[in-house]
Amino acid sequence: MARRNLNDLLGFVTVAREGSFTRAAATLGVTQSALSQTIRALEERLQIRLLTRTTRSVAPTPAGERLLNAIGHRFDEIEAELDALTELRAKPAGTVRITCGDNVLHTILLPRLTPLLREYPDIKLEFDVNYGFRDIVADRFDAGVRLGNTIDKDMIAVPIGPPLRFAVAASPEYLAAHPTPKTPQELTAHNCINQRMPTSGGLYVWNFERRGRSVNVRVDGQLIFNTTLPQVDAALAGLGIALLPEDELIQHIEAGRLKRVLEDWCPKFEGYHLYYPSRRQPSPAFTLVVNTLRIRPDRVRR
Repeated sequence: MARRNLNDLLGFVTVAREGSFTRAAATLGVTQSALSQTIRALEERLQIRLLTRTTRSVAPTPAGERLLNAIGHRFDEIEAELDALTELRAKPAGTVRITCGDNVLHTILLPRLTPLLREYPDIKLEFDVNYGFRDIVADRFDAGVRLGNTIDKDMIAVPIGPPLRFAVAASPEYLAAHPTPKTPQELTAHNCINQRMPTSGGLYVWNFERRGRSVNVRVDGQLIFNTTLPQVDAALAGLGIALLPEDELIQHIEAGRLKRVLEDWCPKFEGYHLYYPSRRQPSPAFTLVVNTLRIRPDRVRR
């Protein structure tokens, strides 16, 4: 039996997952025209259309979806096995892809992983800063970072930071010009800095809890962002009240640039966790990353 070259199937899987010939070609290290010819030849050989092409996107046809589901995970298994072979090397190597938010990247991931990168120069890290709930399996990430209470039960979750709490804060200038809110409901009379949720497209509902009582408040204001850093800048500029994880505001609160309100309505909750599929066969490089980020129980502040 003649052996088949599987490059065309790998090209198809990459295009179907990326939804773009341009991104797939960059991932595979080939030209877009060469990749288009490869897919066209595959479709002609199979005598069936695998991809629907429009001016803006590429999506698999029903036949393409069936082929992707049948073979996509097999390429992932091959790649995982090849990564696992690095344990036979003198030092672990390979790329670890992580999706996360920019604040946790700045405060936890980069500071903790910098010594690892210096010790193991053959390990590469790729970070995808994203506030949506990415499907790390479908998008082929090795791991993601989320708050502990938002992680699916079928994932392995490794704590990488202490418990957190939200902080509601505004500049002294803003609070001097507006009455300080004493209850969450009073926020509806204030200019609040909103966040557009990337998954649902709706505005974030501010949640509070005190003595077992939960309160949800839909706030309003002049500003809406889809990331957190501009919300900090807006609060510092006196443009309204912000609600963010405490670690994103604490340096400004301690310096007096922001003043905290409704502190007794902000209890602690599970902090940042690194999560990855339970069925994943970890490579030595990925295991090193996990062990480097894992926070010891005695370092978790309650």
